Amino acid sequence: MIVTDVLAPRSGKPRAFVPTMGALHDGHRELMRVAREHVGLEGEVVVSVFVNPLQFGANEDFDQYPRTLEADRAACEAEGVNILYVPTVWTIYGESPSITVDPGPLGEELEGASRPGHFAGVLTVVGILLHQVAPDFALFGEKDYQQLELVRRMCRDLSFPVTVVGVPTVRESDGLARSSRNVYLSADDRRRAAAIPRALKAGSNATSVEQIRTAAIHELNAADLDIDYVEVRSNDLGHDVPEGEARLLLAVHAGSSRLIDNGPVHVGSDGSE
Repeated sequence: MIVTDVLAPRSGKPRAFVPTMGALHDGHRELMRVAREHVGLEGEVVVSVFVNPLQFGANEDFDQYPRTLEADRAACEAEGVNILYVPTVWTIYGESPSITVDPGPLGEELEGASRPGHFAGVLTVVGILLHQVAPDFALFGEKDYQQLELVRRMCRDLSFPVTVVGVPTVRESDGLARSSRNVYLSADDRRRAAAIPRALKAGSNATSVEQIRTAAIHELNAADLDIDYVEVRSNDLGHDVPEGEARLLLAVHAGSSRLIDNGPVHVGSDGSE
């Protein structure tokens, strides 16, 4: 495995790319496995580790974000990654970025409403990385569903020659989504956070938009979690939710940690509000 902060020109082999901020866990490793499936043994899997300052807002945890490069390197090697790309801030942004990617109206909703400017930072760094890595496939976890949808829109609208692949969320034994931020949870917060997958399950058992939201909120309130939002959206995150498959998205605070998750739901004939 090559570990580098500067990428050499790409070979002619198929290439799949997994962008990360490090602190790799089983969710990231699943992305690497799916990446390998897309390019085969003859192709290249590239993983980047870059804690992106542009997507952290005021009072967020940039300085405290876990940095575990040696463990990350071992995880990548175990998964047969070909290139571990660890760029510096200078390699990504130069002296200072004066142009960023506007995520559009969706970037100001859900996570964007709670974290102003976050998605401009995400899309800017993803856009730069996609140009630098030049992959055929880019893989993102469905846990960050809004991010996944915005990356898809950016690549479509700006004609990036890449296929964006969403990979289902990897979960703990009690259903909690794997996340680098789970390390911040106290034992009590971790216990209460187990209500998040229960809320998604409760929502999936309901049918109308309001029933789905009410069922999920009930589970979160029962665990004394501070709710940021609970919303039902269409699969492309539109406000108009037709009958059929849709997405339940939520964000809560457990102690000092802010956790997000989402899952599929089915809206029945009485699903419109």
